[in-house]
Amino acid sequence: MKKFKDHTSTCPIVHTMTYIGGKWKPIILGRLVNGAVRFGKLAVQIPDISRKILTEQLKELEEDGLIIRHSYNEKPPRVEYELSGIGQTVIPVLMAMTELGSQMHEAITKHKRRQDLFAKKIPIKATSIPAISKKESRS
Repeated sequence: MKKFKDHTSTCPIVHTMTYIGGKWKPIILGRLVNGAVRFGKLAVQIPDISRKILTEQLKELEEDGLIIRHSYNEKPPRVEYELSGIGQTVIPVLMAMTELGSQMHEAITKHKRRQDLFAKKIPIKATSIPAISKKESRS
């Protein structure tokens, strides 16, 4: 994903997207809303993300101060991630995105269903178009 970090914009939306935008960051942050989660559990909860990308995204979120990484000196090693104070300020945005996403999904699904029905109700056939005879076209 192209980073906005070098962007000189003063737009607050650009600033927000710099830190929490992209395909995976909002999903990762959403998984941390209820408390600390181990790396392996995050990987299971977000099955479509590769471990490499998950690691990269977690590192970026940690560098930006949105999450805290806890590493425990145990065998096997245990690593947990949780929202930082700054990260917790994102919770209302994530909740609003959740609500908006549900509403948009429902509305867009209905819209697409109507389009499909409309396309099926009005079949265009060559026989339904009146033919113009050569005599009519000369007049």
